Amino acid sequence: MTAPPVVTSQDFRAVMARFTSGVTVVTTTDGRGADHGFTASSFTSVSLDPPLILVCLARNARCHPAFEQGYRFGVSVLASDQGPLAQRFASSSDDKFQDVAVTRTGHGTPLIQGALCTLECETDAQYESGDHTILVGRVAEAESGEGSPLVWYERGFHSLAALSHPQA
Repeated sequence: MTAPPVVTSQDFRAVMARFTSGVTVVTTTDGRGADHGFTASSFTSVSLDPPLILVCLARNARCHPAFEQGYRFGVSVLASDQGPLAQRFASSSDDKFQDVAVTRTGHGTPLIQGALCTLECETDAQYESGDHTILVGRVAEAESGEGSPLVWYERGFHSLAALSHPQA
C-alpha cells in the first residue's frame, strides 16, 4: 500500500491563491478601550437561524488576545476602492486605526466607514484549528451599502471589474 501524497504548504498556498474571496476588516475594542483589527478573506456565513458568521484569525496575530477575550466584534466588507485599508489592517502596524474613519455601534464596536456592508457580532464560539482561531459570531446588527466589493485573488487585491476585463 502506498502512502497518500503529501501536500506541501507551498502547493496549498498556490491552490488557495486561485480561490477568489471578498475582503473584510474585523475589529474589536479591548477592555482598556483600545481598538484592534485585522484583514481577513476567510469569512463566510454559517447559519441563517440564528444568523451566524465565521472568520479566521491567525493565533500569532498581535490582536489575537483582544479577540480571544472580547465579547463583540465587527466585520466590514470592504469596497473596491479600499485596498489601502486592507493592506494597512493586514500589516503588523501598532496603530492601524490612525487616520481611519470609523463609525461606532451602540456598543462601541468600530466599523470602517465606506465599507460595502457591516456586521456587528456577539462572539458565539471560538475554536482552535491549525494555526488559526475560528471566531463564530452571532450577528446582532447588519447594514448593507452600495458599490462593488474588493476581492482577494492571486495574492493581491482587485476589483471584480479588473478581473473580468484584464489589461492587455
